[in-house]
Amino acid sequence: MKTFVIIVHVIVSLIIITTVLGQPAKTYGLSTAISGGAETFFGKNKGRTIEGKLRKLTVFAMILFVITSMLLVYLTGK
Repeated sequence: MKTFVIIVHVIVSLIIITTVLGQPAKTYGLSTAISGGAETFFGKNKGRTIEGKLRKLTVFAMILFVITSMLLVYLTGK
């Protein structure tokens, strides 16, 4: 059981790393200040874009990471 949880934990860690690195930066430069009208159009369908899906996958993977971390602490304490 402990080996299975460790394997899942490592896989979830790799998923977190790839999804965080795949997300665009939150810093905005002068070009986004000029073209601010496009941001409001794409803001409505934010959950359907690739960025929205990456964000949801990151949150899901983080929850799994916390759960597997707690399971590993519990299994190691035995």
